[in-house]
Amino acid sequence: MQTVCLIGKPNVGKSSIFNRLIKEKKAIIMDTPGITRDRIYGTVHYKDKKFHLIDTGGISLENDAFDKDIIMQAQLAIDEADLILFVVDGLNELDNNDLHISEMLHKTKKEVIVVVNKLDNSKRKDNIYNYYELGFSNVIGVSAEHNIGFDTLLDTITNDLVEEEIVIDNTIKFSVIGRPNVGKSSLINALLNENRSIVSDVAGTTRDAIDTKFKYNHEEFTVIDTAGMRKKGRIYESVEKYSLVRSLKAIDRSDVCVLVIDASTGIIEHDKHILSYAIEAGKGIVLAVNKWDTVKNPDKAIREWKELIKNEFQFVSYAKVVFLSALTKKRLNTLMPEVISAYENNKKEIKTSVLNNIIMEAVSIHEPPSYKGKRLKIYFVNQSGSKPPKFTFQVNNKGLIHFSYERYLENQLRNNIDLTGTPIILQFKNKGDE
Repeated sequence: MQTVCLIGKPNVGKSSIFNRLIKEKKAIIMDTPGITRDRIYGTVHYKDKKFHLIDTGGISLENDAFDKDIIMQAQLAIDEADLILFVVDGLNELDNNDLHISEMLHKTKKEVIVVVNKLDNSKRKDNIYNYYELGFSNVIGVSAEHNIGFDTLLDTITNDLVEEEIVIDNTIKFSVIGRPNVGKSSLINALLNENRSIVSDVAGTTRDAIDTKFKYNHEEFTVIDTAGMRKKGRIYESVEKYSLVRSLKAIDRSDVCVLVIDASTGIIEHDKHILSYAIEAGKGIVLAVNKWDTVKNPDKAIREWKELIKNEFQFVSYAKVVFLSALTKKRLNTLMPEVISAYENNKKEIKTSVLNNIIMEAVSIHEPPSYKGKRLKIYFVNQSGSKPPKFTFQVNNKGLIHFSYERYLENQLRNNIDLTGTPIILQFKNKGDE
């Protein structure tokens, strides 16, 4: 999947455009310039295409403490992007900040679309021609506030993105994801050196990612390393959020994602952010607590870590956790069996009769609560997809589904079917609906 990034000075509406495109209110919107200081990531679905979208902090020439950080992060986003949306304010004249950004983008030699925001009436639309002086051939007027011009923008974006070559590869693919310096590359190196037969190293379709094929128990696997970078240096390595866009691309191509957590530093919020993308993508999940050699009293530490993970990763309680050391290779043998298990469960298909027996028994034990004198009735359930498993329930009124009862049904499925290591999707349809 390709990547598009939003670039512009503060307060031109990048975050509002971001939210319009991903159809979620994920970015913080405030009138204070510079409120979006970190890149924010999302996936845009349009017609039969999709792409990653990166929102960046506003670039300013003002001497602000955050400016160097913002410019650095914006540059990293530009480096990762296949297409750049240069957002300008349609209510104001171009200024030095706009011209500075324009110069920066011309140097990249990348495809740029100038997005003139806040054009919500015909008079303002006449002003769009002023923005061709920035030197880019594609200029599109939009209004994020009034949802104007976005079909045109999306048509242009998806037309300008080059179709990626699809390579058929039937090996089980797993990516090693996580924030910088948790030991992702060390873990992969340890795996490949642990009496494995490396088949080949090939450059992946993702910029800078390396796919390595190897054999484990006579079966071929592909491991995707997200840690490698062509551009070395303290600036790139010190920006923690930089790892996320690379992880997003690797997640797309994986069957299973192994999130590496640093046992010496514990769990931080960024670990959860990275993991949430893998879950949303429906991938198999394994949690690997690395640097276990740094832990004192391992038996006690495992109990404490399991409790910590249970509390911090409540949204992925189905994932298996392995504790290992890439450095010493201690407990390294625990990883691959869980990767295989997560893969098998992610593509698992369950007989309709088994599903209905489980759900009907669950309903008889604990029937749905009533709401305004009406009660949910479940007529039939079948598996309607895999990777991850998707179950469709035929009901009398899907509006009667309560979150707590949906969770109950999911737990009953998991209690009766081994779905360890994979998210599952429960979908409810009114009987007779297509």
